[in-house]
Amino acid sequence: QVQLVESGGGSVQGGGSLRLSCLLSGDIRRTNIVGWFRQAPGKQREGVAAIYTDDGFVVYADSVKGRFTISQTNAKNMVYLQMNSLKPEDTAMYSCAAQTGVIDGNLSSLRAAKYNYWGQGTQVTVSS
Repeated sequence: QVQLVESGGGSVQGGGSLRLSCLLSGDIRRTNIVGWFRQAPGKQREGVAAIYTDDGFVVYADSVKGRFTISQTNAKNMVYLQMNSLKPEDTAMYSCAAQTGVIDGNLSSLRAAKYNYWGQGTQVTVSS
């Protein structure tokens, strides 16, 4: 019902920047939240940032606050994750996800279980 495709990943030196893009298609009118998640080998999935598409309210994980910025286009079919001051510990596979329908108020917007649709992911590698 909702398709998501990530792009913009790559390899960068520590302190550098990358901008990830999440292209949404399908029935995006019912998308309430778009989130960015990451998972490194041997580690659990971590919610990075989320944006409530109706009013633009944003949420960030403490580990990226002040360095990452999530935003959306006016058409709400593209969500970006601007990543600045990158660190080696930011290295991970980054995926975007869409939450549709009824929102479960008991789940944080940084919890993966909240979301219904997922992209394939894009790799981000930060070297020392």
